[in-house]
Amino acid sequence: MAPGEKKGTIILDNFNSTQRDEYQVLLQAYHNQQTNISCCFFSKKYMIRQNYINLETFLHNLDNRANLTANPGFQSTLTLGSKEAITEKAYNPFEHRRVEHPNSTIGSLAHLLKSSLGSGILAMPAAFRNAGLAGGAIGTIVVGFICTHCVYVLVKTSQEVCVEAKKPSMGFAETCGAAFEYGPRRLRPWAKTVRIFVDWALTCTYLAALSVYIVFIAENFKEVLDEYVPDYKLSVETYCALTLVPLVLICQIRNLKWLVPFTVVANVFLVACFAITMYYIFTDLPNPKDREMIASVTQWPLFISTVIFAMEGIGVVMPVENEMAKPEQFLGCPGVLNVAMTVVIALYGIVGFFGYIKFGDEVRGSVTLNLPQDEMLAQSAKILMALAILFTYSLQFYVPMEMIWRQLHQKIAVRYHNITQISLRTAVVIGSVALAAAFPDLELFINLCGAIFLSTLGLLIPAIVDSVHKWERGLGQFNWILIKNCGIALLSLVALSTGSYTSIHAMVVKFSEPVEIANATTTINATLTL
Repeated sequence: MAPGEKKGTIILDNFNSTQRDEYQVLLQAYHNQQTNISCCFFSKKYMIRQNYINLETFLHNLDNRANLTANPGFQSTLTLGSKEAITEKAYNPFEHRRVEHPNSTIGSLAHLLKSSLGSGILAMPAAFRNAGLAGGAIGTIVVGFICTHCVYVLVKTSQEVCVEAKKPSMGFAETCGAAFEYGPRRLRPWAKTVRIFVDWALTCTYLAALSVYIVFIAENFKEVLDEYVPDYKLSVETYCALTLVPLVLICQIRNLKWLVPFTVVANVFLVACFAITMYYIFTDLPNPKDREMIASVTQWPLFISTVIFAMEGIGVVMPVENEMAKPEQFLGCPGVLNVAMTVVIALYGIVGFFGYIKFGDEVRGSVTLNLPQDEMLAQSAKILMALAILFTYSLQFYVPMEMIWRQLHQKIAVRYHNITQISLRTAVVIGSVALAAAFPDLELFINLCGAIFLSTLGLLIPAIVDSVHKWERGLGQFNWILIKNCGIALLSLVALSTGSYTSIHAMVVKFSEPVEIANATTTINATLTL
C-alpha cells in the first residue's frame, strides 16, 4: 500500500460503464448484508485484487483512474462476473411484522379454542340425532378434518401471497383478494370484488352472531332467575338491556393480547359447564343399542350444516395468526391450529355422542335444556355457559370491528381516532342489543345467515382461493388439488342449500303460528256464541 493511502482504497485503470454497474450491484449487496466483501474481478486487461474491499471508498475513487497497485499477499475468495452472481434474499413476512402487543403461542391457542368452542357445542346431541351414533361419530371427525384443512390452506395461502406482495401480514379478505391479484391473468380484475364480498360477508355474519349471543345470555339468565327469584320475573328484552353496560365496557379493549384473560376465564367456565352437563349425561346412561346407529340419508345434510355452523370459526383465524409473536408456530405439527382443532373435534364428538345416548330423540336444540329444572347444579351450568358467552362476545366483536375500522380510519383525522373508536364500538354494541331486544327469536334469521355465510366462508371460499392460487403454480399429480377442492365446494353448496331451506321453513312455520291461533280463537268464540 502506497504511503498516505487509506486502507481499502482501490486504484483503477481502464474501467468501463459495464464494470462500474457491476460494482454498483456489489455495493447494494454490501448495504444489504452490512459486511465487507473480499472479491477478485477478472478482465482481459487487468485484475483487481484487494482483501476486504471497502466499497464506498472504492466508488469514491472510481474516477481517479490511477494505476492498480499490486497486493501479492492477497488470495481471492469470490469471483464476480455478472449481476446474477449476487442474488436478492427472499422476502420473509415474519421478519417484517411489527405487532405492538403480540400474543404468545399459548395465548393464541386459547383464542383459537374459544373461537371454535361456543354455544354450538350444546347442539351436537341434536346433530347426532340427524346422523345416528355411528354416523355422527364418523361424520364429526370427517367434517372437523375438512374444516381444519380449509383453515390450513387459507393460512398457508396467506403466508405465500405475503411473500409475493411483500407484505408482513394479511387478513381474510386481503388474502382472498391477493390470491386473485397474483393468480391467473383473467381472474385478476376480480380481486377487488372478492375482497369486498368476503369483508361484507364476515361483517354481517359476526354482527348477526353478536345479537344471537345476547339472546342466548338473556334467555339463560331469565330461565334460572325466574326459577329461584319468582317475585321478580323480568322479560327477555329487559335481560337483553341489562347486558348493555358490561358489553360496552369489555368491547373497548382493542388488542387481542388484553383479551386473553377474558378468554381464559371463558374457557374455564366452558369446561365447568361441560363437566356438569357430562355428569348428568353419564348418570343412568341408557344402553347404546336403544339408539339409532345410522339415520336416514335425508337427515345427513342437517347434521353437516349443524356441525359446520357450530365448529366454524374461520373469521378469527387470520387475526390470531397475524397477532402471534411466533407466527411460524401456527401451522405445522403439532402447531396451534392442529392442537386447537383436535381438542375441538374431540369435545364436539364426546358431547354429541353421549348426549344423544342419554336423551335420544327427545334431545333439544341445546342439551342444557334437557337438564333437570329443579336442581341447583343443573341450573348453574346454564349460568356458567351464559357467562362464557358473555366473555366470548368481545373476541367475536374484534373481527367485524377490525373490518369496519379498516374502511374508516383513513377518512378520519388521527387526532379523532380514539374518540371515534370509542363511539363506534359503543354504537355497534347498542345496535346488537337493540336488535336482540326487538326480536328475541332472532336465531331463526341467524341460522339462515350462518347457513349462507359460514358454509361459504368456511368451506367454499378457501377451496376457491386455494385453487386460484395454485392454478399456475401446480395443482399436483393428476390435478388432485383441484379435484379435492371441487369436493369441498360441493359439500359447501349442499350445506348452504339444505341449511337455507330448513331456516326458511322454520320462519314460515313461526310466522304462520299467530294466524293459526287467531283463526282457532275466532272459531272457538263463534262456537261459544252459538
